[in-house]
Amino acid sequence: MNLKNTPERWGPVSQLLHWLIVLLILGQGIVGLLMVEMRNSPDKIQVYALHKSFGLTVLALALLRLLWRLYAGTPRPVPGTPPWQERIAALMHGALYALLFAVPLSGWVLNSAAGFPLQWFGLFNLPAIAGKDHALHELAEDVHEWLFWLLVALALLHAAAAVYHHLVQRDATLARMLPRGWLRAEPSPAPEPRDAA
Repeated sequence: MNLKNTPERWGPVSQLLHWLIVLLILGQGIVGLLMVEMRNSPDKIQVYALHKSFGLTVLALALLRLLWRLYAGTPRPVPGTPPWQERIAALMHGALYALLFAVPLSGWVLNSAAGFPLQWFGLFNLPAIAGKDHALHELAEDVHEWLFWLLVALALLHAAAAVYHHLVQRDATLARMLPRGWLRAEPSPAPEPRDAA
């Protein structure tokens, strides 16, 4: 089995990392929105600790995915893709990667500026990347939230574009990020021949 990407499709490692990060981001978003409404309690502290641990996991997986992409290459654009769509897709991917790093890093700054310890699932501590600072904490909290919503917006646009390619353009854009056989890209129907006038 070839684990690397091919010129035609994303390989199984890229697919696994892509969908794992998608699931983690969805979970992080839901938990992040719910945990701020929780009353102060040991349960809230535990939920916050898990949120931070999963955020660090997203950061590590994003780094792994970027390194794998550099090593395994990327598929060629789907045949027939206009150059302007290729440019937009490249910008979108770049922005999504930047946000996959920026959102958890802003959370790390937020945690450091609050003066809280940062652990990964209770297994080991990570160093603070900023000193305790109330003003920085407030700024990082706002930045973390806005970056998250920007990530959500771009991810929804990214998903909508993939669905558009599959349902309207009927190409392999979506199918090649899924295991073989899950989706079959169907070519657009040929136009009806016109009678000679």
